[in-house]
Amino acid sequence: MKKQQQPAWLSPALEYVQDWLAFQVERYEQPGCAVAIAQGTGLVAEYAFGQANLRTGQPLTPRHRFRIASHSKSFTAAGVLLLREEGKLGLDDPIGRYVGGLHKDVADARIDQLLSHGAGLTRDGVDSGQFLDRRPFLSREEVLADLARKPPLETGMQLKYSNHGFALLGLAMEEITGSPYGDWITRHVIRAAGLRETVPDMPLLPKRAPMASGHSTKFPFGQRLVIPGDNVCDAIAPAGGFVATAADTARFFAQLDPHCAESILSPASRRAMVQRRWRDECSTQESYYGLGTMMNGPGPKEWFGHTGGLQGFVSRTSRFTASGLTVTVLCNALDGLSWLWVDGIASILDAFRRHGAPARRLQPWRGRWWSMWGCTDLVPLGKLVMQIAPVMNPPFDGANTEIEVTGKDRAVIRRASGYNSPGQDVRLVRNGRGKATELWAGGTKLLPREAMVAEVTQRYRGTRRKAA
Repeated sequence: MKKQQQPAWLSPALEYVQDWLAFQVERYEQPGCAVAIAQGTGLVAEYAFGQANLRTGQPLTPRHRFRIASHSKSFTAAGVLLLREEGKLGLDDPIGRYVGGLHKDVADARIDQLLSHGAGLTRDGVDSGQFLDRRPFLSREEVLADLARKPPLETGMQLKYSNHGFALLGLAMEEITGSPYGDWITRHVIRAAGLRETVPDMPLLPKRAPMASGHSTKFPFGQRLVIPGDNVCDAIAPAGGFVATAADTARFFAQLDPHCAESILSPASRRAMVQRRWRDECSTQESYYGLGTMMNGPGPKEWFGHTGGLQGFVSRTSRFTASGLTVTVLCNALDGLSWLWVDGIASILDAFRRHGAPARRLQPWRGRWWSMWGCTDLVPLGKLVMQIAPVMNPPFDGANTEIEVTGKDRAVIRRASGYNSPGQDVRLVRNGRGKATELWAGGTKLLPREAMVAEVTQRYRGTRRKAA
């Protein structure tokens, strides 16, 4: 296979992605996260930050597996579409044709309605304690017992997310193929897609494969509790059981793009998967669901993908159709910022794509500078230097300060908010060895992190506010 040539802007963009994410993980005190970025169907970057387990202190690596939870639905949907291509089912077939023991209203639901969460089924049954570690995940018999009840909503009325609906699709796949779901999906979807670090459920993980542990939030427990994340999802595996690396997850979703040349599915099946079927009318954002995929509204930042959440883990993958870039962020804590970080990474990549690789003469300006208010990054792009706050997300939101370099260690703020310092000077101060030790921006002196911490600590150590 011919190696894809990378644009000149991509390498410096990925360098800043790594810097920005490292800051975000530390700033928001996250245990860790794993990130993978694909262009086309080829991986261009993978990173790991933090720890796999706070109790042991084991460093997180890109080879660590995570629970990717509801990403599983996209794998199941791909399997259903593959069976459709083979003529073994139709999307308008009633599910009762393949699975017995269902309430008549459930049995009448079409396969495409189950794939799009439009069948009106119960989300997680009468007791969803399996998602709180209060009970094991449901068996085939327990799922069927829940689905023997009348569904909460009439079929075809609205988007109604249902893990039971995808569990039911898994049962239908077993009846159609004559194989257990895990065996069939591994052979015909996971392995066929070239994935080697993905399994459809625990404990199918190879013994030597490293597994990240999940973690609770810190509040209100006073500490982060380690969550094993080794639940066997049983009949719910088609909805949420998958375990994978960030790299495998990104590769798989990249292949779902209808324009990709390599995929286990035909372009027609992939178009069906990413077609908007239902809009979430209660969402403040424009949010849609297709066939086993999530997506936003049409426009220049259009994406499709999925999110996931299981005890101790949250995750998100988005394929940005305009750029052909796929971003996966897997977090091993319940308050992980995977949703926001995918958008932040996309913001960085888009900024470099628009401005281009930075001119060589601007490289000395790159760096992170601190005051007691926080830090600021100087990021060269194209012919300018942008001043951004890495705590913000997305970092490049159109309101950043633009700096024009006018000479050696001299610059001027050409564009900025009126509440900032437009028109004022910027300069670097260097020591005798030529290392930059101060940044003056619009009259404010900023320092390297260690110098700022020492200065501010010394100023306020031991001080007490006098009584009025």
